[in-house]
Amino acid sequence: MPANRSRTERFQESFRQVCDRGGCLEFAIASPNGDANPDLVWRVRLLKVTETELVIERPTAAGKSLSILENVPLVGALVIGQNRWQFSTRTLERATAPRSEHTIPGSLRLAMPDNVERCSRRETGRVSVNAVHLPMVEVWSLLEPSSVVAAEEANRAAIREAEQRPHTPGVCRVSDELSLPVVGPRFYARLMNVGGGGLGLMVDKSEASAAGRAKLVWLRVHLEPVIALPLGLTAKIVHTHIDSTQNLYAGLAFEFAFHQSHRDFVVEQIERYISRLQAPLRKAA
Repeated sequence: MPANRSRTERFQESFRQVCDRGGCLEFAIASPNGDANPDLVWRVRLLKVTETELVIERPTAAGKSLSILENVPLVGALVIGQNRWQFSTRTLERATAPRSEHTIPGSLRLAMPDNVERCSRRETGRVSVNAVHLPMVEVWSLLEPSSVVAAEEANRAAIREAEQRPHTPGVCRVSDELSLPVVGPRFYARLMNVGGGGLGLMVDKSEASAAGRAKLVWLRVHLEPVIALPLGLTAKIVHTHIDSTQNLYAGLAFEFAFHQSHRDFVVEQIERYISRLQAPLRKAA
């Protein structure tokens, strides 16, 4: 039996292998009613596997734990090497017994999926299990780190104003020139995943050389319409590799050393994003 088919049919064993190695899963909140909102994909450690559950780390942003409701539908992904399997699952009720075998501090319990479906990494963002719409990111090499302070302040002011005028999109958008720090040429990427201390970007092979030369970067992350305007922030590229399609994957760490107060604003916007996606579930409850 081919290895890929074997993993698909014996997927629980694959989950256990990833868990034993201290590996990770990826997941996104399933968009309600098929809405085409951009999806933040979270990369978290798989902590425990039982016959009925997957126990994972709670998602965090810049060190802050984020709240996920019970019974939230999720799109999950198991990645092993260049192979990817996607599945549907949901969050479970929190374990309340003080000595429950499933109680792990800082964890989230998911239902074991009924099945998994293999998909090509070339198809990330367009898979049959559920559509995942990866956010677009504009990226610039940062030339003068101190210039991010004014840019991040302008970004915060614009988003704050947009929050007060939800029915007039673009009314408070500042010009690109005024809202940018001192940067080099721009290139584009897709936001593949978010972890506690940073994020992963996929850069098309046509722009991989520009990304390979950059170290400290300024980002605009597009989460519209959930967040009215692109979210600006600074990050540091800590590692890169070329995948099987010759595109470049870059792992970035958040960088708030130049403007510490911007950390709280970025976390606030990510929390607002998650809350907005879960709002229909709160109403249903």
